[in-house]
Parts: sequence; structure tokens; C-alpha cells
Amino acid sequence: MVKVEIVEEKDAESSGNSPYASSSSSRHSSQESISSISSELSAEESLYDRISALVDIVPPTTRHSISTKVSKAASFFKTSGKVVGNIVWIVTTSALLVGLPLALSLEDEAKIVAQEREMMAQQQGAQQMLSSGSAYPPPPGSNQAPQKGIVPPGF
Repeated sequence: MVKVEIVEEKDAESSGNSPYASSSSSRHSSQESISSISSELSAEESLYDRISALVDIVPPTTRHSISTKVSKAASFFKTSGKVVGNIVWIVTTSALLVGLPLALSLEDEAKIVAQEREMMAQQQGAQQMLSSGSAYPPPPGSNQAPQKGIVPPGF
């Protein structure tokens, strides 16, 4: 358990040597001191200034290791991005040069097969009509057996 105790400074000279000592009473609001410090820092320093000041704080060996790791990561992402881009390029151009003509030829082949089926159906219908001898089907009360074949819709 921690015990907190307020200690009053008795010696004015010792507080004058401290860089953190203030000339006013030591019991002023902490909010005022924090707000005054933050406003002074934000007005005088930029983010770049603060980051560049870290050079003095971080040891050279640590800076070198951080720099090496960041450069290796950047190099890895750059190289992998180039490789992925090349792979995408190869797949895309191959699909366009091989896949598109193949798809078009398959579609043309399907059209030709459909036309051949239609022509075969027309030829079979014409042969059935010629073999029966008349262009019209027999009347409903005739003795002929009904022919099976293509019957137009509505009949």
C-alpha cells in the first residue's frame, strides 16, 4: 500500500535552483499549468520538430536497427507489389488473348449446331408432308390414322 504525504518546501533557495519551481504559490491549479504548457508547445513546435527531437533521445544503434527494419519492410512490399502486378498482368493478357477468342468460337459453334438442328427439323417436316401426299391433315372423321409429327400451334 502506498502512503501519500504532502511535503512543504521550507527552503526558498533550494526551490530557486530547481528548473520546475515557480515563483507563485506551489498550490495552484494543475489544470492551469497543464493548459499553459500545452498551448506553448503547440504554438512553438510542429509535429516534425517533435519527431526530429527524438534523434537526441533514441541511441544510434536503436535508430539504425529501426531504420534497417523499416527499409527492409518497404523493400519487401515494393518487391511483392511488383510481383503481384506482373502476375495480374500475365493473367489478364492471357485471358484476353486466349480466352476471349475461345469463348467467341464456342459461341459460334453453338449457333451453328442450333442452325443444323433447325434445318434437320425442317427437312423432317417437309419429308413427312411429302410422304403423306397432301399438304393438309385428313379431316376428323376420315378412316386414315392420324400422323404423328410436327403440329403447328393452334391446330
